[in-house]
Amino acid sequence: MIANVINLAANIFMLIVIVDSALSFFMSPMQPVRLTLDRIVNPFLAPIRRIVPLVGTLDLSPLILIILVEILARVLVSLLSTL
Repeated sequence: MIANVINLAANIFMLIVIVDSALSFFMSPMQPVRLTLDRIVNPFLAPIRRIVPLVGTLDLSPLILIILVEILARVLVSLLSTL
């Protein structure tokens, strides 16, 4: 039960990160949808952006965040399954 909630929350958050990244290519940052998504995602991306430099003009921080969220979700589910 709790494992399902963790997986669902991780999947929803990863979807938000993907949508925010995709919208950044063609939607103004001043649009309400972008502002809302940025408020959710940027606190998690900011520490990664301080550590990981841009690769040319490519920002890899959303990809790194998705990988970290997936790893965290799997570790939590694994820990819960051992209880």
